[in-house]
Amino acid sequence: MNFWKTLKRPIIGLAPMDGVTDSSYRYMFAKYGSPSVSITEFTNVEGLARGAKTMMIAFDYSEIERPVVGQIYGVEVDSFYKASVMLCALGFDGVDINMGCPANKVAKRGSGAGLIRTPDLAKDIVRSCKRAALDWSNGITLEEAGLHPRIINEVAVMLEKRGKKPEDVPRVLRPVSVKTRIGYDVAIAEEWVKHLLEVEPANITMHGRTLKQMYMGSADWDEIARAGVVCRKAGVSYLGNGDVSSMEDAREKVAKYDLDGVLVGRATFGAPWFFDGKEPSVAEMLKIAVEHCRYFDEIERRWNFHHMRKHLTWYCKGFDGARELRKLMMKAENWKDAERYADYFLEGGDLRALLEQEA
Repeated sequence: MNFWKTLKRPIIGLAPMDGVTDSSYRYMFAKYGSPSVSITEFTNVEGLARGAKTMMIAFDYSEIERPVVGQIYGVEVDSFYKASVMLCALGFDGVDINMGCPANKVAKRGSGAGLIRTPDLAKDIVRSCKRAALDWSNGITLEEAGLHPRIINEVAVMLEKRGKKPEDVPRVLRPVSVKTRIGYDVAIAEEWVKHLLEVEPANITMHGRTLKQMYMGSADWDEIARAGVVCRKAGVSYLGNGDVSSMEDAREKVAKYDLDGVLVGRATFGAPWFFDGKEPSVAEMLKIAVEHCRYFDEIERRWNFHHMRKHLTWYCKGFDGARELRKLMMKAENWKDAERYADYFLEGGDLRALLEQEA
């Protein structure tokens, strides 16, 4: 069941982004663009192991997203085991380990990109996740795996929402992958992937910046490519990530650097149609934006609507009147407000006058 092996090449997927790729975001992309694969926001394994069921909202997904992968991060090997069994029980197509987040609050604990400095721990984590996937396929129960009762109950609740029971989820071996960076403070991508390949992940995705760079400067695709040669010799699927600007750019990078594919992040902001490659009209775009807002209101219990406003600013760009409409959208308190502002704009209303009225 290693879908990474069977995905049509080039793989052009939706990268996981904290605070962005929630279930409503991924749903809109699956509906209007169909990326090769989608990956959830990363979620902390230690919190999950201790029963923090509120974190489980990150793992809501729709069937149209498949293949969809749950991403987790942390440092506790046993907690990775429990979280991986849980992801298998939820029916995810794979488990992805975040070894690339550069945020100080993550890396200073040794997780995310901090794991680049502790390759032995990183390998133990991959082994633990793979053992969890194997145990799941062999029939282990959530209780036997040591999951917290609150998490076990939440798994059942989430499956019920999708019209399933725990016993309906196939007991198949799910692949474990890694998303990481070219290094911590200097680029060591070749050396680093050699460590990872010792434990045979199903896929490695390499972001072309070090942790120290954060998201500054340009992604180093030559460094990505050098590590790709090592992965290709090992027969492991390998994707690049960083500064992909369009579908054309994605295909060019895959060809130029001899990769299996790429994951696309910031270029997808406000563009669920990105993977389709067809630019909608302004009216179509605003209709999709409102649909996104409505879906967000329905399913994202962890956020109030203010979280959606940044998405609305991303939608409102590149057309006459976008600046004024953006200002209005920043006042939206729910999807109905967003729909009202969009309709007013499309009907030719005076945006400045409405802005003054809404002040």
